[in-house]
Amino acid sequence: MAAGIVAWGAYIPYFRLDRAAIGATLGNAAGKGTRAVASYDEDTTSMAVEAGRAALAMAGGADDIGSLSFTTSAPSYLDKTNATAIHAALGLRSCVPAYDLGGSVRSAFAAMARGQQLSAAGGRPIVTLSDIRTGLPGGADERDGGDAAAAFVFAATDAVAEVVAVAHQTEEFLDRWRVPGAPASGQWEERFGEHAYAPLGEAAVTDALKAAGLTATELDHVIVTGPHARASRRVAGAIGARPEAYAPDLGAVIGNTGAAHLGVAVVEVVERAEPGQTILVLSLADGADAVILRTTAALPAAQAAVAADRRLAGQIAGGRTDLAYATFLTWREMLHREPPRRPDPVPPAAPPTRRRDGWKYGFNASRCDVCGTRHLPPARVCVNCRAQDQMTPERLADVPATVATFTIDRLAFSLSPPVVAAVLDFDGGGRFSCEMTDLDPSEVKIGLRVQMTFRKLYTADGIHNYFWKAKPLRSADEGSK
Repeated sequence: MAAGIVAWGAYIPYFRLDRAAIGATLGNAAGKGTRAVASYDEDTTSMAVEAGRAALAMAGGADDIGSLSFTTSAPSYLDKTNATAIHAALGLRSCVPAYDLGGSVRSAFAAMARGQQLSAAGGRPIVTLSDIRTGLPGGADERDGGDAAAAFVFAATDAVAEVVAVAHQTEEFLDRWRVPGAPASGQWEERFGEHAYAPLGEAAVTDALKAAGLTATELDHVIVTGPHARASRRVAGAIGARPEAYAPDLGAVIGNTGAAHLGVAVVEVVERAEPGQTILVLSLADGADAVILRTTAALPAAQAAVAADRRLAGQIAGGRTDLAYATFLTWREMLHREPPRRPDPVPPAAPPTRRRDGWKYGFNASRCDVCGTRHLPPARVCVNCRAQDQMTPERLADVPATVATFTIDRLAFSLSPPVVAAVLDFDGGGRFSCEMTDLDPSEVKIGLRVQMTFRKLYTADGIHNYFWKAKPLRSADEGSK
């Protein structure tokens, strides 16, 4: 069996911005549908963690992962590797390398290709794709963009989707760009981009089909992605596949998610595909990259292994669609509001963070080897039997909990007030107090079931303070609010 994808995960943020809200505020046409919006406490790093957690849960854990790659067009840090925070939050071994790959949409295909190549050589890499797409108020990027993440685990055996053929077309032309420090990307006239991309995309598809020994009508699924919607539609129409083969337009409900969109679209297809089907994936971004995948007999078992609350269709349907446009602009730092009259937050210090990275990033507790008491945060001395340095680490990031009590603070500063703080009792022991996110305060009650999520607490002096919050454990079939 050839190397390929063995597990996947996708993450769609909880909040949606109805495009009608943009038009109602600015007085211009903003189209129909919604776009996914990363919350004020999310960034591309935290979303990659969530997608990676889903992929690792499906793959059976992180113990045999050999490398991690991360790509985005909106990195949280420059001149620092963002992938290392993802590595720590996923609980990967210290011997596992973690790298950032580029800062453009095309880098997503490069990351996927690297994962395939490493798995063909006997490795078991995880690839994470994440993006936050923001433009100037009233612009096309703001309206049509979206935020999301995807992750894939590759291996040499037991693949659910094998690579059959790959083709590339590269040509230098200026269609989209953003210089460091700019708040939004620039774009050239749409007809120019369409003119440039069309021959490249058509040539890449032709070469891939020829290498695979297939015709377009034999394709079972077709995915065409890229930040240039007009070019994507033209190339998709020129492929000549059967109408039912084309993947649905996710842009209508979550927006174009940039570097993550290729991965999200692949997840959408593999979660409903059948064994023995062919999937054409074409990415139009600073050139054209095409890959043809073939699903295997291992696919149904993998589909059954996807946790109900992590299926892409459920995440898309379960979003909250009442996000105010002013709130969205505030989260994106396009609307600068009066700051609170309180001391500025203190940035986290590097030495103590490094000493406790297993707690801060991995959310690891400790369990006493003598009496079995779980300690959260981890401790050296057992609070029950007083045994010292007889502890075994336990990762609690994926353990559900129950709200024991809570408080709603309407005075504390937050970009999404009020602040909801809860005391949690974890299944199997351990009590911890933390902030809650992705919920309406009216949802909170004693006995509410919650799960942990990796978030950004705040940013001070350019340093992001990452930690874990709790969010409601929602059913997969919960409808939009």
